Amino acid sequence: MAFKVKDVNAFYGEKQALKGVSFEIPAKSVTAIIGPSGCGKSTFIRCLNRMNDLVPMFSITGEILYNGTNIYSKGIDVTELRRRIGMVFQKPNPFPKSIYENAAYGLRIQGVNKRNILDKVVEGSLRKAALWDEVKDRLNSSALALSGGQQQRLCIARAIATEPEVILFDEPCSALDPIATAKIEDQITALKQYYTVVIVTHNMQQAARVSEYTGFFMMGELVEFDITRKIFTAPSNKLTEDYITGRFG
Repeated sequence: MAFKVKDVNAFYGEKQALKGVSFEIPAKSVTAIIGPSGCGKSTFIRCLNRMNDLVPMFSITGEILYNGTNIYSKGIDVTELRRRIGMVFQKPNPFPKSIYENAAYGLRIQGVNKRNILDKVVEGSLRKAALWDEVKDRLNSSALALSGGQQQRLCIARAIATEPEVILFDEPCSALDPIATAKIEDQITALKQYYTVVIVTHNMQQAARVSEYTGFFMMGELVEFDITRKIFTAPSNKLTEDYITGRFG
């Protein structure tokens, strides 16, 4: 298992966003987190790499073990944690730099400046993000000139370049058209051979297409977690069935 989540409660000030969440996320697989807006999906995924630490008034109780270590224990190097657990956000957010410098950004921060190393990692990460063939002749062009779907794949390449072990996706296709979405989904499926992937999505069809495991959240609680096929064909909980069949949400 990559993550073991034990009785996690999360708060923004007085408002409780997660309530007693406990489950395990398998390694080298795609786990989808689904549920209606405001159910705690994004709060949960941001707990996995401590992004919520940046939010004023945020607090958390319980344990999140990553490879057996509680990531909220004292002495954890949060910068190193976020390198190991990369993240791709809802809207593509390339830096106003060249395509090359976007892909190389994480390495530059780590102090890597040797051109031969950067060239190799940039090409490798762009290939894994299925973008190399589209941009290899214009690596010095601005990343902001790319289409939305290309920008999102560049953000995936940027996350890959620092050699993470986990990639978190927070609704990565919500701002993209169906063709761009299909390309991102293909990449998510391909990435699981190298990484543990967790994806938050409001699109149930997407969850069914790309994931092997699915967790259904409702009002801050994990209602059900199981193999995706079972969640979508024979859920154990009536609430899950009602959501999957469109009775609410």
